[in-house]
Amino acid sequence: MRAAVLHAARDLRIEERPQLPLGPAQVRVRIAAGGICGSDLHYYFDGRVGDFPVLEPLILGHEIAGVVVEAGAEVESVAVGDRVSVDPSTPCAACRFCLMGRPNLCLRMRFLGSASTRPHSQGGFQELFVTEARQCHVVPADMPLVVAAMAEPLSVALHAVARAGDVLGREVLVTGAGPIGALIVLALRSAGARRIAVTDISDTALGTVGRVGADETVNVKTSPDALVPFMRDKGRFDVSIEASGAVSALGNCVECTRAGGRVVQVGMLPPGGVPVPVNRIMAKELELVGSYRFHEEFAWAVEALATGRIDVSALLSGTFPIDRADEAFATAIDRERSMKVHLTF
Repeated sequence: MRAAVLHAARDLRIEERPQLPLGPAQVRVRIAAGGICGSDLHYYFDGRVGDFPVLEPLILGHEIAGVVVEAGAEVESVAVGDRVSVDPSTPCAACRFCLMGRPNLCLRMRFLGSASTRPHSQGGFQELFVTEARQCHVVPADMPLVVAAMAEPLSVALHAVARAGDVLGREVLVTGAGPIGALIVLALRSAGARRIAVTDISDTALGTVGRVGADETVNVKTSPDALVPFMRDKGRFDVSIEASGAVSALGNCVECTRAGGRVVQVGMLPPGGVPVPVNRIMAKELELVGSYRFHEEFAWAVEALATGRIDVSALLSGTFPIDRADEAFATAIDRERSMKVHLTF
């Protein structure tokens, strides 16, 4: 069985790995598509994500979908032949955060393709993948599996919008027009936001979010003063969602959000301490909240994709077979060529 295994920065090897035994509550999934996430790109190019370096060989990938080819004796929720999207989260269900209904903050979370724990949690960029049946969500037979693999990043976007509160009829600023920012635009539009503005430094990315629902786009690199009108009189937007991971973008959110509004931080900022305009947050009585991963939103994402309520087709940039993984990563990081790239197996 082939797998995409990262040994160090820019050292991704396609290796033969043995198949794992199947437990009674587990299924074996033949992976069809796996999306390359921003965290995968950081692991590949930097050898780390934030404060988590790769310390041992790591199979990447957590945005995966495929077909069940084997099921354990106790499995009832899915059957052989089912097409499934796989939730990459395995919370412990016993820590205080799980018990208070916030399992995405679990103290002992195992998340596919992550170096945040030792040993690392191996990911889904492999031809045959063993997982708990409860992590598999059945998708319609006619849903392309590359679309089903978008359930995970869409879940991140849906959680960010949930953290934003009621956005019906509201004006919202999104900073960052990458895959998560674009999905946030789709989620905001579905949730009834009245006006959505998006900032980025790539005209190509901004063009994509314009096609999927942004009312206004601003290139803050070529038009650095374009946000000034939104900063006047203590800010314009009811909510801002920071999805770029840029410190300057967080500052723009604080300035452009109206007094008494909310700023949601979903992009991962650089490791270590970063400057935050706390005095402005205080003086405008802003709410600054974090948004980390997801939980129940995964099922929401599958339903939204299955019914067509959210259409992600405009974000799909192309697929590469696993033996062209290096080419896929080079394409995925090039924002002028891609939005969301998938590996196929």
